[in-house]
Amino acid sequence: MANPTVLTGTPPTPDRERGSDFAELSRRITAEGLLRRRPLYYTLRFGALALALAGGVTAFLVLGDSWSQLLVAAALSVVFGQLALAAHDLAHRQVFSRRRPSEAGGLLVADVLLGMSYGWWMNKHTRHHANPNHEQKDPDVAPDLLVWSRRQASRAQGVARFVGKHQAALFLPMLTLEGLNLSFSSFRALRGPSVKRPVLEGTLLVAHFAVYFGGLFTVLSPGKALAFLAVHQGLFGIYLGSVFAPNHKGMPMIEEGMRLDFLRRQVLTSRNVRGGVFVDVFMGGLNHQIEHHLFPSMPTPALGRAQVITERYCAELGVPYCRTGLFASYGTALRHLRNVGEPLREAR
Repeated sequence: MANPTVLTGTPPTPDRERGSDFAELSRRITAEGLLRRRPLYYTLRFGALALALAGGVTAFLVLGDSWSQLLVAAALSVVFGQLALAAHDLAHRQVFSRRRPSEAGGLLVADVLLGMSYGWWMNKHTRHHANPNHEQKDPDVAPDLLVWSRRQASRAQGVARFVGKHQAALFLPMLTLEGLNLSFSSFRALRGPSVKRPVLEGTLLVAHFAVYFGGLFTVLSPGKALAFLAVHQGLFGIYLGSVFAPNHKGMPMIEEGMRLDFLRRQVLTSRNVRGGVFVDVFMGGLNHQIEHHLFPSMPTPALGRAQVITERYCAELGVPYCRTGLFASYGTALRHLRNVGEPLREAR
């Protein structure tokens, strides 16, 4: 099996100086007004999300100690997934142009409602945007239990070595723990430099879990509470993975020392997902991952029009532009996981 694609150089751009290709695309995007804020869209979207959350909580309280609560848990996992997408838009200042309201909204949605540190996640995600799929600089492809390149696989030890051998098969089961992993990582990050307000965020996180676990074990019997927790957090983790995994996994990796301009660094390492309104809502606009990486503050409803402009522009430059179906993107990501783990399976 061939090695995963690794970028090895930058295609020449004869008619433009290096670094100016993105400036031309930015001019076209700005001329279309695609960077303007969309207050009506976000008012309706966040309003619908608030109603959905209130409806889920109301159903939980009305049903009481019943196994029907597992249906509520499943519904709330989708609501939590949409909350995570809302926190993402707030962090990128797609909703508000100013820092203070963006940060206040992010703390409310991430810390209070989701139980995830807004400061820690924003720091991590900012580093990802700066260097997507860079083995040394992108925290989303840093080796942990999973490995993302054969080089990482060759250095894996202990549990990571075992998991790396079977990571394609284990990926979906491991996603069921992703929601809890984000919360655990958030608490751990309170002691590090990435969280600038550890006391505030720590207090908000504790308040979230006090209400969350308090509500579960007050309304439900212990067995039903644990079942609710497993269904809710498990499906929430799968939802997060199904939204974020198609975006970069299986796309070219960037090695240390390589020189790529901003446009190529973002386009060549990202993948768009085709689909209509359902995919747009399901993925919160992240199906237009290339445009999101090029213009992180662009409001979600403008990404579709930006996609058409960007794809045509990349064709003019001769820059490869990846766009595929949703299930095909999952297949590519899983094949990549299996591919990079192959040396571990072959090792005696």
